Order: sequence, then C-alpha cells, then structure tokens
Amino acid sequence: MFSKACQYAIRSTVLIAMETANGRRMSMVEIAKRTASPHAFTAKILQQLVRDGLLKSRKGPHGGFDLPPAMAKKVKLSMVVKSIDGDDVYLGCGMGLTQCNAKKPCPMHDHFQQVRDDLRKMLESTDMHTLALELAEGKVFLKR
Repeated sequence: MFSKACQYAIRSTVLIAMETANGRRMSMVEIAKRTASPHAFTAKILQQLVRDGLLKSRKGPHGGFDLPPAMAKKVKLSMVVKSIDGDDVYLGCGMGLTQCNAKKPCPMHDHFQQVRDDLRKMLESTDMHTLALELAEGKVFLKR
C-alpha cells in the first residue's frame, strides 16, 4: 500500500518520537540500524521529513534528529505519508487504471472508495506521539 520509502519514514518517525520523549536525539546511522533501512535511503527520507517540518535536525557533535512530544502530537501519519508518497494512496485506482473516477468507475471503484476513506480517517487521526508510546510500552515493534 505504501512505498518502501514511506514505510521507512513511518518507522523512523515513530522511533525518533519515542527516543526524543526519553531525552535522546538520534543519529541517522542509529535510525537506519534500528529500523532496518538502508543508510543512504534513510538519509534522503529524513531530509525530506525535515524539509516538510515533520522532524527537527541539528548538525554537529550533539546533533541528530528529534521530534519533541508536543510536536509529535501534531504530526499525523497522513502528514508523513503525504511527505513521502504524496496523495496517491487516496486517489489511485484499486485496479491500477489511469482514468478511474465516479463518472467512469472501474469494477472495484465503489468498494475501494470506502477502503480509501477509512484509510484516510485512520491516517489523519493517528499521531506520532501515540505510536511512540505504544512502541515504548512494547505493544508494537519496528522490526522482527
């Protein structure tokens, strides 16, 4: 459903939010290692999230990435998805047709529209702070 880049972005953002809540700023190398994502790819993804204002970064010996709890409560999953994948997850055809809409629907259009609407609601109502708390409590995992 999401691109590999978007999956890594979500994992990274949740991890950074959790560690920031514990008073730690994270390096790109540590983020890549703990989310099982390639270093160069992770760097590119994190830069995009910083550019879009979803993460903070600092350079230097005490630098790294962080996402303070107050900010993490405002950063929704939908914002991370949009930053990396754009709006395609809400607009694409379930059958992959280029011209699928309500006027010329594919056979799955109405059914898939409900799935997209539910997905949008979930992404727009889920914040990084909540996911970070679940990760910290051991209820969820970033890698197996």
